[in-house]
Amino acid sequence: MKTLDDLLGEGVSGRRVLVRADLNVPFDKADPSRITDDGRIRAVLPTLITLRDAGARVIVCSHLGRPKGAPDPKYTLAPVATRLGELLGNPVVFAEDTVGPSAKAAADALLDGQVLLLENLRFNAGETSKDDAERGAFADELAGLAEFYVDDAFGAVHRKHASVYDVAARLPHYAGGLVLTEVEVLRKVTETPEQPYVVVLGGSKVSDKLAVIQALLPKVDKLLVGGGMCFTFLKAQGHEVGKSLLEAEMIDTCADLLSQADGRIVLPVDVVAADAFAADAAHDVVAADAIPADRLGLDIGPASVALFAEAIGSAKTVFWNGPMGVFELAPFAAGTRGVAEAITKIDGFSVVGGGDSAAAVRTLGIDESGFGHISTGGGASLEYLEGKSLPGVSALES
Repeated sequence: MKTLDDLLGEGVSGRRVLVRADLNVPFDKADPSRITDDGRIRAVLPTLITLRDAGARVIVCSHLGRPKGAPDPKYTLAPVATRLGELLGNPVVFAEDTVGPSAKAAADALLDGQVLLLENLRFNAGETSKDDAERGAFADELAGLAEFYVDDAFGAVHRKHASVYDVAARLPHYAGGLVLTEVEVLRKVTETPEQPYVVVLGGSKVSDKLAVIQALLPKVDKLLVGGGMCFTFLKAQGHEVGKSLLEAEMIDTCADLLSQADGRIVLPVDVVAADAFAADAAHDVVAADAIPADRLGLDIGPASVALFAEAIGSAKTVFWNGPMGVFELAPFAAGTRGVAEAITKIDGFSVVGGGDSAAAVRTLGIDESGFGHISTGGGASLEYLEGKSLPGVSALES
């Protein structure tokens, strides 16, 4: 892949550079204009600042949420433009469309060192279309706004979308620093992890993580399973799980994985069980094999945290993806916090695999410097670990 240094060698002063960023940030449900975690905006700042300071006319594009291929005020990037300007220390020009009159006029009017943010890419059906011609037509218009293309949106490289895959075929293309770092880190934990290697998986469903479990199980010393997905494994061991999240169709699969793992899959020994999915619900710590029929597990318990922390403490490499419980609700955040803090203390290299795990680190106020790397791409990270080809990375390598 050509890099940002290669692009700077071409000379970018006065030239328009299209940067695909991942600005898909979360917003406060009570105040839709307030960004609750600007980590993804901060992650792309080094690339934008480098281009801006080199005199480039920077055009940033991104998606936000999942609009249905048409403008939807709920998913506007306008608040992101405001926050990006604050972080850059200069106002960011905002186009009210992606490839329409506003975008073209704003791109034409850019001055050296200015930054423009286009409206949500997914307001255009061509961005996510599975029809090559429709997607290509949108890519033609998007590429027509610039002379160079930089992809620094690792969180989107697993999507064969116009702005990720097709634009790269239409412009001289380069990988931003974030994409390069992500690929380097994931290659390290996939191909050459220092042993002992411990993987911590959480989140809701086994089915979402099945492929990565199958890919990593032969490589790891321990695979620690928490979150909602642990209850299907516990059921596979013959335990009742009450009203906890359960994928009945995955029970046999979990049983097979446990038999293959030869003790390397570690499950919680206790859980925090509540009578409702609510912050004010009555809750108690119970043994993982004694969950009451009228309760649901919403976090791993303190004994499980200690068990997981012991395994993590012996590791030289740790990969973590998925919270241990419903960390957004204070009574059920201790498991995720305990595991995260244990990871920060290892004498080795740790990776937080993006998505909810990265959000949990920031929400719980855990010092980010304690982790070796915090990924910006949950889905992309998992697909890389599964061994899948990532369209955005392939496009940059071509």
